Amino acid sequence: MRWWSFANFVSNAGTWMQLTVQNLLVLQITGSAAATGLSLSVQAAPALLISLFGGAAVDRWPRRVTAAVSQVLLGAIAFATAVLVALDRLDMTSLMVLAAVTGVVATVDGPACALLGNDLVPVADVPSAIGVGALVHQAGRLVGTALAGVTVGFLGTAAAYAANGLSFLFVASVIPFLRPAPGAARGAAAGGRARAEQDMTVREGLVFFARRPRLLALAGITGVSAVFGRNYGLTLAVLVTGPLAGGAGAFGTVSTVLAAGGILGALLGARMRRPSVRLVGLLAASGALLQVVAGLSPSLAVLLALVLPMAVVESVSDTAGRAVLQTDPPARLRGRVLGVWGSIGTVWNLGGPPALGLLMELAGARGALVAGGLVVAGAIGAGHFLRGRRTPAPTVPLGTQEGDLPGKAALSTAA
Repeated sequence: MRWWSFANFVSNAGTWMQLTVQNLLVLQITGSAAATGLSLSVQAAPALLISLFGGAAVDRWPRRVTAAVSQVLLGAIAFATAVLVALDRLDMTSLMVLAAVTGVVATVDGPACALLGNDLVPVADVPSAIGVGALVHQAGRLVGTALAGVTVGFLGTAAAYAANGLSFLFVASVIPFLRPAPGAARGAAAGGRARAEQDMTVREGLVFFARRPRLLALAGITGVSAVFGRNYGLTLAVLVTGPLAGGAGAFGTVSTVLAAGGILGALLGARMRRPSVRLVGLLAASGALLQVVAGLSPSLAVLLALVLPMAVVESVSDTAGRAVLQTDPPARLRGRVLGVWGSIGTVWNLGGPPALGLLMELAGARGALVAGGLVVAGAIGAGHFLRGRRTPAPTVPLGTQEGDLPGKAALSTAA
């Protein structure tokens, strides 16, 4: 697990280095900020259409082989881009094609690597492993963004792509030496037999997700939070440079505090043992109320005091949600459930920023933060209220037998 975490830190740093450089590269080629956004959308769009099939592939194929091959393919794409940049042959069309191919491979690579990491620890430690993954992601993001400017300044744009390619190959070279933890080895073997014996269809994953109230509630909480909150890079940028009359330096300070809060939240999330959808909802609602107060901030100092807990709550909530998503389904279905989640998440990522931008046009930065926070908190509160009003199923008393736990709850008729 230590080797896997270190490899992922290197890979995350390389990915964020490439993403940062890619935005600059598109601006150099086209001079258009809209084209920069389009390149990111093209890379994310394949997840909307084929994440379901990528998740099915992860359930069907051996996990280590799948993760290693996908990492090699991503490395090859990065090296190809580096060569085109070095030869001054990269145009907007080829860049878009490479971005789209990257998005296709990522639909398999994402769930494969996530589930592979879970196999490296005992089942009881999976939530903590997911928290460690969140910490590695946040740290890699900070390091990669910082290294991007240094690399471009001293070695050129092509070097950033080449460095990312090397980071993928490093992960691929580590994977063959990974072994499942003793507590997880039995589950991995059972998953292999299930793959051999059952029809691994996309429909099975969709049906499971649609019939699982916990996952539907998690999707609702995450969706409303993604659209009306959490896009702090957009809302806080407008708030700081507008009503609070700050400049780029002030927003840089806010961004640094957000990053620090994300790392602190990941550390706290790594200590969770039993995350639940209720905890995710409570944290998301708390973050939304903090967002409301942040929208009313009279000064930059007050905003900075609120930004840290906002980032901490968001990070812990995300970690808890990922833990539920990756542990709630049966082992043989987890790849497909992650594929369903990838398609749903792409809808939020593509539709959330434009919807939030329209809200800011109508209500301003303060109004968008306040109204968005109230919508998130209200929706989560309403969902909890409606769930509490449902009539519980009658229970069937069971006689105690030898081996039963003392004080064991009676089973419902559904059970």
